[in-house]
Amino acid sequence: MAGRALVLGGGGVGGIGWLAGMVYGLSEAGIDLGDADAVFGTSAGSAVAAQLLALRTPQELYERQLAAPEGEIPARMGPGVIARFVWATLTSRTPEAYGRKLGRMALRARTPSEAVRRAAIESRLVSPGWPDGPLRITAVDTGTGALRVFAKDSGVPLADAVAASCAVPGVWPAWPIDGRRWTDGGVYSPANAHLASGYERVLVLAPIASGGGPLASAADQGRRLTEQGARVAVVTPSAAAKDAIGPNALDPAVRAASARAGREQAKEHARQVAEVWGT
Repeated sequence: MAGRALVLGGGGVGGIGWLAGMVYGLSEAGIDLGDADAVFGTSAGSAVAAQLLALRTPQELYERQLAAPEGEIPARMGPGVIARFVWATLTSRTPEAYGRKLGRMALRARTPSEAVRRAAIESRLVSPGWPDGPLRITAVDTGTGALRVFAKDSGVPLADAVAASCAVPGVWPAWPIDGRRWTDGGVYSPANAHLASGYERVLVLAPIASGGGPLASAADQGRRLTEQGARVAVVTPSAAAKDAIGPNALDPAVRAASARAGREQAKEHARQVAEVWGT
């Protein structure tokens, strides 16, 4: 086992803010996460990972979250969508089965257009091209429920990979890539920390702490990595951060408060993270 892996999980626009705040707060404590040997981004984490590796300055990443969220689209998961998520959780035995059920919902849903959604995704990115660095972005095939990991050499534009990873079923359009439709990487796992198997040191920042049904939580995946011999730290939002994110993480208005809460929370975890990260 060798190297360090950074795992950034999903959690809506509020999750983007919290992740950016955590990354910046940890950098203030002398912990540079941008030098990871692999960075795995799921949903919100894909947008933050792309920005982190492109900017190389956690402070700028953080300050982007404090600006007015121009280009973002306010959204909310309605009762019908939530009910379908619950039904899929209760009736699925594997992440793939869960993904297929939500994939069917995603394909039928009425959502903003792909053009409108693409503009929102592009507003989050620093540049249209993949950054130099070990960026990995997750998405789920709506037809098979299988998880795919996109990288710079996948031949897929960065905006498409991020749009697919952030395509919350029933909220945003299932995203077309390579003749198939893709949905949120968090449909397979809120963090997909299992992808860091084989790395010696792993930091998981997971805006969504829980799993449920066939989906493993970030903490469970972290324990499995530890059992494999890795040094692992899993950080999820504090009570104060949860309050800042609020009940609707898809509301762009919560991004700045979530970022501030993440920055503040980083102080509580700096020593733990430093011990794992090896700084």
